[in-house]
Amino acid sequence: MVAKSEAKEAPEAASEKTPAPTAPSAAPAAPAGRSDLRSWLLALTVIVLAPAASWATAQYVLLPHLRAQLNAPAATPEPAEAAKDKADGKGVTPPTYEFSNMVVNLAGTMGTRYLKTSFEVTGVDGLKGLFDQNKARLTDVTLNVLSSLTLADLEEPGSKNVLREKLVTAYNEALGRKIADQVYFSDFVVQ
Repeated sequence: MVAKSEAKEAPEAASEKTPAPTAPSAAPAAPAGRSDLRSWLLALTVIVLAPAASWATAQYVLLPHLRAQLNAPAATPEPAEAAKDKADGKGVTPPTYEFSNMVVNLAGTMGTRYLKTSFEVTGVDGLKGLFDQNKARLTDVTLNVLSSLTLADLEEPGSKNVLREKLVTAYNEALGRKIADQVYFSDFVVQ
């Protein structure tokens, strides 16, 4: 009987001594040095590839797209009001006359400072013909108005607007009626 009880105890003792099998791990643990190296390589790869990818995107995607849009003509339909104004003559460019490279000494500078300017005068129909017929008189009027200016006059805010008004008034007085409407400067140099 003793033998039976030892036999019964033996399987129980054997099961207590052997550990229960555990589930196998998914991956073996990497040594600590190898994990740090992988992290650094990943970081360096991102640091190098991010600017390269940005440059490539800009160079081969964005810039060609922008160039194509800038070179393409703007295909905007003309509004109905603009077409009507053109038919009525409102959209037509007014007649102009150009004064180019007018150079005068400024008043009060004893010939040491000068004004060089170019501008267009706009006005009513027939302006170009009248200005061509009276070119000498209108050039003299222009030189008188410009040479009467001082350096202080030109340094004031809004001096070009005052000069525009003086020129328009002088042209209309010289021609005896309202011909000129506006003056547009294309060059204005004080030296």
